[in-house]
Amino acid sequence: MEILARNLTGDSEETQYCFPNLQGSCLRSQKLILIKVAMYICMAFIILMTVCGNLLVIISISHFRQLHSPTNLIILSLAFIDWFLGTFLMPCSMIRSVEDCWYFGETFCKIHSSIDIMMSAASLLHLGLISVDRYLAICKPLQYRTSVTMHKVAALIGITWMFSFAFGFGVILSKVNLVGVEELFINSCTGTCIVFFNKEEGMMAALVAFFIPGTVMIALYMKIFYVAKVQARKINCNLAMTRAQCNKKCTSEQTERKAAKTLAIVLGVFLLCWLPFSMMLIVDPFFDYSTPAVVFEAFGWLGYFNSTCNPLIYGFFYPWFKRVFKIILSGKVFQNGSSLLNIYEERN
Repeated sequence: MEILARNLTGDSEETQYCFPNLQGSCLRSQKLILIKVAMYICMAFIILMTVCGNLLVIISISHFRQLHSPTNLIILSLAFIDWFLGTFLMPCSMIRSVEDCWYFGETFCKIHSSIDIMMSAASLLHLGLISVDRYLAICKPLQYRTSVTMHKVAALIGITWMFSFAFGFGVILSKVNLVGVEELFINSCTGTCIVFFNKEEGMMAALVAFFIPGTVMIALYMKIFYVAKVQARKINCNLAMTRAQCNKKCTSEQTERKAAKTLAIVLGVFLLCWLPFSMMLIVDPFFDYSTPAVVFEAFGWLGYFNSTCNPLIYGFFYPWFKRVFKIILSGKVFQNGSSLLNIYEERN
């Protein structure tokens, strides 16, 4: 019974290492077993929600041709980013967070870190594309119909992916982030996978990849809400307009305002999820990298949680996404093309 109690509470005087047979191995987590189990369950649930939720978005937009629009093309690409994070990156990060060990080797650590930075940058840039798309749709509707096409949006998405790839892999492979802090990387123990940023690169990365684009997006959404408010005041159904025409116009305006509000919520959730990590990226080098590993991991998972929230927001605030989800989950994907067409026509 005493042995069982020690196993459950993690009470052991023996020091555990990530790689017991290697000299210079990192210490393995000394967390209580019950805490480890709780962490695994919680993180596995987040991963499952991320993968399944974004997979529903991918299937919805890919399968139903009625949903093929410039805005949804960006949402599709964003959903693929979130799905990729949940499928390939988050499981490895889960083991690292719980065990305080990296078991997958130095090479895969570089690949994992590069893709992590790449996907984070791509997420922000995609939200930027969505904000520009909404700005043109609401503030300049006549220009939007002629200037925003599927081919142009696809080209912008391709450029976004290439820039994110170059940014993510360029930082890690060039080791520009380690200039001046090489001793921290060299003296690190075997079994760790942490990305260090010097003061200059930490500030530059946070400004270029988060604060500057985020400020631009906030400015765009403020403009959108201002224009939407002005348009709402100008809606004046006069006597010459039939009631049906009036209702149609009012419904159209309400739909655009609701879309802008929904996408602003997506942006707000993103900022709340990634702001703590970005602030830590700037502040940590000035305090000799004294941020506890548990705080670093917590803020990292808060950023990951953004990928979980996006499909939930779509399903909550987009009635047509909600109906499509119900069609897919009911197993009638290939039998409801006409009903989905009606949904899409109602949305427009």
